[in-house]
Amino acid sequence: MTAQTETPGSVTAVYKVSGMSCGHCEGSVSSEIGEIAGVSSVTAVASTGEVTVVSDARLDEATVRAAVDEAGFELVGQA
Repeated sequence: MTAQTETPGSVTAVYKVSGMSCGHCEGSVSSEIGEIAGVSSVTAVASTGEVTVVSDARLDEATVRAAVDEAGFELVGQA
């Protein structure tokens, strides 16, 4: 099941990321994903491993995976 909702002008997707354990981890992941073109909001929660991303269009999973890899973590997939 894909946790992705679309509203006029935005798409919200929830991803699972492994390896986050603290606020610094959340910040690193949020910062890298936030640099993707079209992303307006990123909320990472280390305790659940979930990252909620709001963007103006659907994001390519490979692009999100590359950003998470750059932050030093692993994208498991969409929640």
